[in-house]
Amino acid sequence: MVIKSSVQIYNISGEATKRIKLPSVFSTPVRPDIIVKVVTALQSHRRQPQGRNPKAGQRTSAESLGTGHDLSRVPRVKGERYPRSGAAAIAPGTVKGRAAHPPSSKAVIRKKINKKERILALRSAIAATAQKELVSNRGHAVADVLNFPLVVDDSLQEIARTKQLQETLVKLGVWPDIVRVSTHVKTRSGKTKGRRSHRRVPKGPLLVVTEDKGISKASRNLPGLEVAKVSHLNADQLAPGTHPGRLTVWSESAIKGLR
Repeated sequence: MVIKSSVQIYNISGEATKRIKLPSVFSTPVRPDIIVKVVTALQSHRRQPQGRNPKAGQRTSAESLGTGHDLSRVPRVKGERYPRSGAAAIAPGTVKGRAAHPPSSKAVIRKKINKKERILALRSAIAATAQKELVSNRGHAVADVLNFPLVVDDSLQEIARTKQLQETLVKLGVWPDIVRVSTHVKTRSGKTKGRRSHRRVPKGPLLVVTEDKGISKASRNLPGLEVAKVSHLNADQLAPGTHPGRLTVWSESAIKGLR
């Protein structure tokens, strides 16, 4: 892999304006093993603990009848002349019985991350955005992208209209990836529709800026497109699903903010 020493800056019309020195972070070796470890830990931070009521399936006075009745010795509901009397209860595997191994809300599901590993994963994921082969292997449409890494001047941050952003992405060669995302949106079946999570939207381009001067409003109606501040970047944004090489558009000030 050839490491670039400088990078071309483009304006929102797709015209090359100047070159700047590329930060040293882009020379970091790509470490998929560290990225997988850190992104998996970050994903665990979004999980919600779940458990079961300790008394679930045990709210009954059922007792075993013991031996001598030609019946299994599972607890049975007391009483006579009503539907549940004599029915097996409490034991796992019985109707309305307790669960055998229910999930516990006390389970530790949040994974910890070593600070140096987290930083290395972030630097590695940033470096991966400059490698066309890795970005293409992730499934992004990169045939028309002007450069890797793709850096645009700070006027990108001031775009506040979706139409203007669309025109900019077309000139930068990023729009085909938005089209790819829109044609691969899937609708899940079942009860997820009631939970507003029935649409599965693939990951599209990531816009990295220093200040949000309207760009988030302009991008929120474009499927798969996300905006992130360089000061809040993490490996999960740059390598969704633990796969490095997300198609990323950097603002000039964001690229200068890297080390």
